[in-house]
Amino acid sequence: MSKEEAKKRIEELREEINYHNYRYYVLDQPVISDAEYDDLMRELKELEEMYPEFITPDSPTQRVGAPPQEEFGTIIHEIPMLSLQDARNEDELREFDRRVKRVLGLPLTTNIQYTAEPKFDGLSCELTYENGIYKTAATRGDGVRGEDVTLNARTIRSVPMRLIKGENPIPLRVQIRGEVIMKKSDFEKLNQELAKRGEKTFANPRNAASGSLRQLDPKITAERKLDFIAWGIGVVEGLEFKTQWEILNQIEKWGFKVSKPRKLCENIEEVVKFYREMEEKRDSLEYELDGIVVKVNDLSLWNKLGTTARSPRYAIAGKFKPRQKTTVIKDVVFQVGRTGTITPVAILEPVEVGGVIVSRATLHNFDEIKRLDVKIGDKVVVQRAGDVIPDIVQVIKDVRTGKERDISPPSTCPVCGAKVVKEGAYYKCINISCPAKLKAHLKHFAQRRAMDIEGLGEKVAIQLVDKGLVKDLADLYYLTKEDLLKLDGFADKSAENLLNEIHKSKKIPLHRFLYAIGIPNVGEYTAKLLADYFKSFDKLKNTNLNELINIEGIGPETAQSIVEFFRNQENLRVLDKMFKAGLEVEEIKEIKESPFKGKTVVFTGALKSMSRDEAKEIVESLGGKVSNSVSRKTDFVVVGENPGSKYQKAQQLGIKMIDEEEFLKMIGR
Repeated sequence: MSKEEAKKRIEELREEINYHNYRYYVLDQPVISDAEYDDLMRELKELEEMYPEFITPDSPTQRVGAPPQEEFGTIIHEIPMLSLQDARNEDELREFDRRVKRVLGLPLTTNIQYTAEPKFDGLSCELTYENGIYKTAATRGDGVRGEDVTLNARTIRSVPMRLIKGENPIPLRVQIRGEVIMKKSDFEKLNQELAKRGEKTFANPRNAASGSLRQLDPKITAERKLDFIAWGIGVVEGLEFKTQWEILNQIEKWGFKVSKPRKLCENIEEVVKFYREMEEKRDSLEYELDGIVVKVNDLSLWNKLGTTARSPRYAIAGKFKPRQKTTVIKDVVFQVGRTGTITPVAILEPVEVGGVIVSRATLHNFDEIKRLDVKIGDKVVVQRAGDVIPDIVQVIKDVRTGKERDISPPSTCPVCGAKVVKEGAYYKCINISCPAKLKAHLKHFAQRRAMDIEGLGEKVAIQLVDKGLVKDLADLYYLTKEDLLKLDGFADKSAENLLNEIHKSKKIPLHRFLYAIGIPNVGEYTAKLLADYFKSFDKLKNTNLNELINIEGIGPETAQSIVEFFRNQENLRVLDKMFKAGLEVEEIKEIKESPFKGKTVVFTGALKSMSRDEAKEIVESLGGKVSNSVSRKTDFVVVGENPGSKYQKAQQLGIKMIDEEEFLKMIGR
């Protein structure tokens, strides 16, 4: 066989094997035997071994084989993967329909078309394809950035390495969103195998899917029987869609498994009917479901409806009734959270609920205790709300003996002994330096996406508070080497390293500082919104409720939380103490003139003069945006040493490319 003949045969084998993968793993309708399939794979492997120059990343032989990773990288979602608001019953689904009509200014009698699909209980993931070829995969993460699981997701047999060409052309670039899941039967087999080997088993199929996809060694992921069900798209270039139903049908034609059974509903009552049917069927299906997903079908209405900071207004999750069992409350303890909220937690006689042993359940607050009329010693109905969080929903009062004891609210904090105040339904510890609050807040403050103080994890935070070295957040910036040497596991070098990390954190971008200080209801996404709007910490600190409410993405509750945070004198004292220690919050400066202002930049290859992260920060400081992938919207591609596929993509699209020397000139170095 000549080299050209080998190349042609390799391409034929790949196409044939991809077709049979689709028939077997997606359609579940194989047309050849396992032995015949194995023969095709063997022939392809042998030819690729003889001619390694013809091996491509999308070859069926390349699904497994990458070495273990030291850690997962990060991929930014170009369109945030927002979570869905819940509807817990039929009435709340109908209220969602009324809300959509109110926002659109339509009469309540108007029929709106919806898509309804199963809500698979798995791990959300986004796959990126360029020219129809699989490139990257990222978990949902926090919705803005996810973990790079490219090597692991490619081992999932229902994830196509190459999109199937059909009536519509393959887009230049498309992001497919869906759920990584595991069948109930495969979950049970996996747990049996793990138990035999004396390894830790998984609590449920969702945890098994998540844990299997997030293995550092892709070979372990490949051994687990994972599946991918597509339910939507992110960015798409070169193709336009008018409806969600059209998107689902097209994704299926490209070779993906898509949500089934699904229904195009002409009005909300058809949605409610589908909701009932799916709840009745849930136990007979091979995958775990925890509800249905309802989306407005007309994509032109999505922009009109918009999103909040957390969820889209054009979609909702209709949750099924949770799994329930009866047990007895043995005792009640109190937990203090990062914001000081005291949560009563019931200690239960252990019981299995939905495949998980439950021994604790939240009682939420004392209004809920009063509503339930629950006592210590009661027999109760416990459920896993959303199939995750244990929850008490009913007290069986008919079997009371008279020995049950009332649950009284604490008059003082169970951790620090400080005064407790009632705010609405909740009791709160008002001591800003309460050890329980402070330990949790220190851990949050130091995390990578906040102040990024490497080495300050949960164990160190607990020691710092317990030994009295840190009594408020600002105390971190007054620690000495002698202080740190008092901690278990610390020697000269580790103490110096942590002090250096704390010192490095003194210069911090505004959005990360806002996230770090723990303003109630302000997560990463909201912190970025506030930073982009106010540009400086002082302007935000001195804002008012009306200004905040008028910022797109900031709701009334969040706005009120921000105002109250900066009215609190103790918060202001701690912040002032930080600034006196030399902490400097970087303002977002208005960029007047810059070659990168308003431009999108992509880096490929290694830079000699700086790291990729440093280069990214410089471009963003000059008003530019850094993207992870090349598209027609890219303005510059900065080419370093050993550039990757982005270089070829830029050439194909005619995007302007600059080398490192020219890049340095543009940034004034």
